[in-house]
Amino acid sequence: MGSRGQKRTETADELPADKRACSSLEFRPSSSNCSSIRTHLNSPNSTPDADMETSSSTSASSRSDGEHEKEDESAYGSCDSDDAEQQPRHHILRDYQRRRSSSDHGKLNTILSNLNEGNGGSGQLAALTELCEVLSFCNEDSLSSLMADSLSPVLVKLAKNESNANIMLLAIRGMTYLCDVYPRSSGFLVRHDAVPALCERLLAIEYVDVAEQCLQALEKISRDQPVACLQAGAIMAALNFIDFFSISVQRVALATVVNICKKLPLEGPAPFVEVVPKLCDLLQHEDQQLVESVATCLIKISERMCQSSELMEELCKHELINQVTLVMKSNSRTTISQPIYNGLIGLLVKLSSGSFVAFRSLYELNISNILKDVLSTYDLSHGISPPDLVDGNCNQVHEVLKLLNELLPASTGDQANQVVLDKESFLADHHDLLQRFGMDLFPVLVQVVNSGANIYVCYGCLSVISKLVVLSKPDMLGELLKTANIPSFLAGVFTRKDHHLLMLALQIAEIILKKLSDVFLSSFIKEGVFYVIDALLMPEKCSQLMLPVFGGIQPSFDSSQKSSAREFQRCLCYAFDMVPSSSVSSCKIDKDTVCNLAKHIKTNYFAPELVESDKGMTDVLQNLRTLSAALSSLINMPVDDGTTVQHEEKFYSILHQIMLKLNGREPVSTFEFIESGIVKSLMHYLSDGMHMRGNVEFTGSYDHLVVLGKRFEVFTKLFFSYSDILVEDLPLSILIQKLQSGLSTLENFPVIPSHGFKQRNSFATVPNGRCVMYPCFRVRFVRAEGENCLSDCAEDVLAVDPFSPLDAIEGYLWPKVFTERTEYGELDAEELEQREVLPNLLPSNANSTQAKSSGFIDSMSIDLPEMQEDEANFSQIASEQVHFRELNSGETMSLDETNMGSAGKEQEFPTESTKNMRTPCSASGDNDIKDSSARLLLYLEGHQLDRTLMLYQVILQQLLNSEKEFMTWAKLWSRVYTITYKRALESNQDDPQEHTYQERKFSVSDQKIASIQNMGYFASMFACKLTSDLDKSSPIYDILFLLKLLEGINKYSFHLMSCERVRAFAEGRNDNLDNLKVMVRSVSQNEFVSSRLTGKLEQQMQDAFTLSTGGMPLWCNDLVSSCPFMFSFEARCKYFRLAAFGPRRGQLNAISRSNSGTSSDRQTTSGGLPRKKFLVSRDQILDSATRMMDLLARHKGLLEVEYNEEVGTGLGPTLEFYTLVSHEFQKFGLGMWRGDHCSFITSTTLPTESVILRNSSGLFPRPCSPKSDANNGIQFSQVLKKFVLLGQIVAKAIQDGRVLDVSFSKAFYKLILGQDLSLYDIQSFDPELGRTLMEFQAIIVNQKRLQESICVENAALKQDLCFRNTRIEDLYLDFTLPGYPDYVLSSECNLKMVNSANLEEYVELVVDATIHSGIARQVEAFKSGFNQLLEIIQEFEYSQRRAFLQFVTGAPRLPPGGLASLIPKLTIVRKHSSNCADTELPSVMTCANYLKLPPYSSKEKMKEKLLYAISEGQGSFHLS
Repeated sequence: MGSRGQKRTETADELPADKRACSSLEFRPSSSNCSSIRTHLNSPNSTPDADMETSSSTSASSRSDGEHEKEDESAYGSCDSDDAEQQPRHHILRDYQRRRSSSDHGKLNTILSNLNEGNGGSGQLAALTELCEVLSFCNEDSLSSLMADSLSPVLVKLAKNESNANIMLLAIRGMTYLCDVYPRSSGFLVRHDAVPALCERLLAIEYVDVAEQCLQALEKISRDQPVACLQAGAIMAALNFIDFFSISVQRVALATVVNICKKLPLEGPAPFVEVVPKLCDLLQHEDQQLVESVATCLIKISERMCQSSELMEELCKHELINQVTLVMKSNSRTTISQPIYNGLIGLLVKLSSGSFVAFRSLYELNISNILKDVLSTYDLSHGISPPDLVDGNCNQVHEVLKLLNELLPASTGDQANQVVLDKESFLADHHDLLQRFGMDLFPVLVQVVNSGANIYVCYGCLSVISKLVVLSKPDMLGELLKTANIPSFLAGVFTRKDHHLLMLALQIAEIILKKLSDVFLSSFIKEGVFYVIDALLMPEKCSQLMLPVFGGIQPSFDSSQKSSAREFQRCLCYAFDMVPSSSVSSCKIDKDTVCNLAKHIKTNYFAPELVESDKGMTDVLQNLRTLSAALSSLINMPVDDGTTVQHEEKFYSILHQIMLKLNGREPVSTFEFIESGIVKSLMHYLSDGMHMRGNVEFTGSYDHLVVLGKRFEVFTKLFFSYSDILVEDLPLSILIQKLQSGLSTLENFPVIPSHGFKQRNSFATVPNGRCVMYPCFRVRFVRAEGENCLSDCAEDVLAVDPFSPLDAIEGYLWPKVFTERTEYGELDAEELEQREVLPNLLPSNANSTQAKSSGFIDSMSIDLPEMQEDEANFSQIASEQVHFRELNSGETMSLDETNMGSAGKEQEFPTESTKNMRTPCSASGDNDIKDSSARLLLYLEGHQLDRTLMLYQVILQQLLNSEKEFMTWAKLWSRVYTITYKRALESNQDDPQEHTYQERKFSVSDQKIASIQNMGYFASMFACKLTSDLDKSSPIYDILFLLKLLEGINKYSFHLMSCERVRAFAEGRNDNLDNLKVMVRSVSQNEFVSSRLTGKLEQQMQDAFTLSTGGMPLWCNDLVSSCPFMFSFEARCKYFRLAAFGPRRGQLNAISRSNSGTSSDRQTTSGGLPRKKFLVSRDQILDSATRMMDLLARHKGLLEVEYNEEVGTGLGPTLEFYTLVSHEFQKFGLGMWRGDHCSFITSTTLPTESVILRNSSGLFPRPCSPKSDANNGIQFSQVLKKFVLLGQIVAKAIQDGRVLDVSFSKAFYKLILGQDLSLYDIQSFDPELGRTLMEFQAIIVNQKRLQESICVENAALKQDLCFRNTRIEDLYLDFTLPGYPDYVLSSECNLKMVNSANLEEYVELVVDATIHSGIARQVEAFKSGFNQLLEIIQEFEYSQRRAFLQFVTGAPRLPPGGLASLIPKLTIVRKHSSNCADTELPSVMTCANYLKLPPYSSKEKMKEKLLYAISEGQGSFHLS
């Protein structure tokens, strides 16, 4: 019965009228006998099995909410008890089915005898009616082959009874039901000539309902007997009168044709050609499903006929080309599925390959315009797959490129057939068509290659470009090449590693120089094409070029080596050829082909004197090199107070000359810009040489802060002091454009698809022995030579989880290879570990973690990047804080990191490999062994492995660093890797030379400016690791680092310009405080976005498998962390959602944001994450929000809001709720924000009608004295609670993808992210106060300069201490915070009134109260609310976290991907308990990862009981 129910489900959507009485009889001219038929056949089509399946799925979905304890208890019971209950149930079902089958068999025998007796029309009609009823309810077990064979001739005979339409209808319906219940019966029906009988009825079409039933019967038979249907003419019979039927019946008819076309015989006659005109007409049908079926038929027919040119020509005579191109027009890709669209392109490929008529028609129909639209709007995700099939569907861009290659014929001498010759002759006679073709596609093809497409797409595009260049005449080629900078394009291609691409680039260059040498020779030299060709021939010159040219030419596949046919099939030489794979023998590029062509170009087109480096350089390159050398010389120039001004003037002069060259009349090519060394010199100078060092710490001295500050100020003055030019013409904007162009030319970061291997179940022995859904690496662990402290690994070759971190592998390996002699005898690592770990599991150790975890909230935000200046949406800020650490750390992540997506410090919680361990060899007995303390060093092919990476990343990076860009996935997974290990020695202290710099003497005033400049941000730039797989000597590293510096300077341009004005005032170059006002026109953040890198990141993020396993390439995680500005806002948001919430919620959030306000959001979320409804009151919106967060803050599903006494729920009310809450937090009287000068009052006394607080600069917390707790602590505690609630609301809005109508200031965002603020940040939210403090600061710095002077007069000192011609004392300022008279800055008796002596202290206290101590508690309250998910687990030690996972899930580790990949999902519900819940323990159901917590009175009590249950509940199942 279960199989029957399943079968009904599969066919219900396809044939809606299949299992009910046909209601179309009423359309017959005569229907006197129809009523009796409808009466007998109108029984319902529901079965107990179907009901049972529905109720089962419903109950499964209803359990997710966890609202009722009884349901939860029953749903998540013991696995053993469930199996015990299922056994008698299965016995009952089997007995029922056996009895039912016996009964059905008896009924069928009776019906068969009645049909054979021939008791007149009424008897046969009744027998057929009963037969249909029995067949509609029986299953395959009720029928036998003998019964089916006996029924078939009877039903076929009755189907030919033209005297009685009702008998015909029921007989044909009986055939349909018979095939449905017993599919093998289709063979019996065919043997008894059922198909010709059905075709005869269709061609006669006397009755519509009979014809409809015939179509349904044919569809069933055609599934198993397509050839018999073809031979009987079923295709033409099904399509002959298709226009007379309804849409649903037309779909059935086309389904029959599709079944037949999928199994067309390869040999013999082709009777299906006659239906092509009818199919072509149906291509323009309005029904999408019908059009897709027609397209499938045509695709299959073309595949059958592609071997014969005559048959292809026959197809083209029926307007097939015209109809297909109409379907492919513009918006068709949004109405038909992508596989069908790809199939239509493949159909055109086959037609144009074998038919000259098709070739000519495509040119005349301007197919290039259609293909241009496909390429120009294609998603980069279309280019990630190799040319073989993925899920049975060809890659769309690959098909387009195959079509383009077929439309540009290339004769190969004697092998050219007549069709190719006709094509070449046609293009030679129709230059206008070829030119239109080239003008449409040439710039798009160049754009696709430059966009970062994979090697297959690049090869296809270059192949098309090469053919266009060959077929074009010189004048036409000149016009064509004007649409793109072809020399720069070719220079970028020459940086690729693959020799197929190099060969095509050389061919293109050779043809261009041959046809247009006088036009392009100079540009080839200017763009560096000549230099890279010379470097290809002489690899020793590669080291002299800054452009990373691939040298040392060797073929990708050496023809002398034996390789499998599968590898040769994937060779790029045959990627776009219409050649069967069996005929592919070897790579077409032999060892000397590339060298010979490069030598030919150099000899014939470049003059010998160009080989001389000085003569070959352009004037622009020589001038830029001179300026670069001058800039480099400034680095070694000693700097002190006497030479500072001169030094800055030289720097300014050189920078000015460089910018004049970059923006001069003669354009600077990317090659000249990179090769000149300007990038390296600028970066070296601005970073003071620190970019090449490791982690830089500025300890004990402001010297380097002063150097950096002054250089950044000069740089900012030059780049931002223009007020009369457009922003896009600013020098900084021009420099950024050059850097972006260089990055697009040089970068070659890989995009790694997961479908390079097939997902299959396998068992990973290392590190924790579990089944995985992907292949494992085969690894042999070998002890390093000379290693005497460790033993050999007993196992030979082990299966290693590729997505496990190396420290987890070390944790597996350490106990097996390490033994130690102690006072207890010889103990292995596991015994030593147990002696130390077991005491940590006891509850008595809980208090020891308090001090360690107290700074957890602070640690959440330490390494977060800077926020962008022009975007104030918090989702953007959150998108920059995630480093994807949780996906790359496997089981070593913390629970809070998995749920919140926060990148906490790795050393906060040790990993498996760094558990607490004391041995006689240990340096100390401390329990705080950090992640960095490795016990083993692992090596692969002589290279030490980074423990922070996964084995998959390490091996993949090693493969990518090889000399081949073409990756062979089969070898990646089949080979055995040898990893050597040895004991890790204690790390030595850093080399003292690493952090020693040239001593410089600076004045106290300079150091004061550096201290208020907040230069810590700039110092962090140099300590930040850009990407671990990039060499620091690479020009790509230089470009990225310089872009990072420029983005920081642009972001802090106001700070830098303000410091420059203060310095000018202090040095006497400016004596007017009004000149301190700064107006900076910063460059838009969009200027720093790399479209190429953004496209690659989007491409990589569409691979769900690499996201869930953490197999992202290294550059993705590193660059998003270190250079988030390189990626678009949308890409960062998507990255954040995927990293923080997993692929499932991330995709749902993206859909809900794009479909905001539509009904599709409901459909999407209902089928994905669970939803939780909450009833709120409009009159008490904050109270409702508080209750909601208390109950549902940790609920991982989507929250939906329903208003009290209102009708309606879903997306609309939920979005309104977040808007109302946002407005409520911005009302006057809450005491939360600056500008709200009301005293602190409780929520019970708030006015009912409050005005919303508006601030054009955004909201910033209202300062409150730290001492106010002693006076009015209860009222201030209400403010802190509101900040906690606000943090929860913001976190939940980000998690659910909702929008908040609240505008925080940029300074508040910085505080949330853990960044320090300075005096200059005050102007961003309080311009008047900030400007006044800056003027005071200028007076203070000026005073210090005068005090340092050798000769100083008292009168001059007093004059400089005046503020706008008013003595400081006469301002009558007291030591209270401006605007907040109750905030006393200092209680010291000598700090009552502000004077010249204490002005500096007054400014420091005001700044501290405004941006530090006065708002610290509010910010921490917000962050605590934001980070409140799984708060208890955050406070656990590492060993306690492992014990918690063991307690709840049965395993101490999480799967790759963390909690997001845990199946079933972790569920936490309230446990019903007695009146005294504090005495009860939590319980779990490990089968369902289900934790039940009693309603404890406090967080401390919950933690105590959890720890007790974890420690005492191990090894038993009593707490269930």
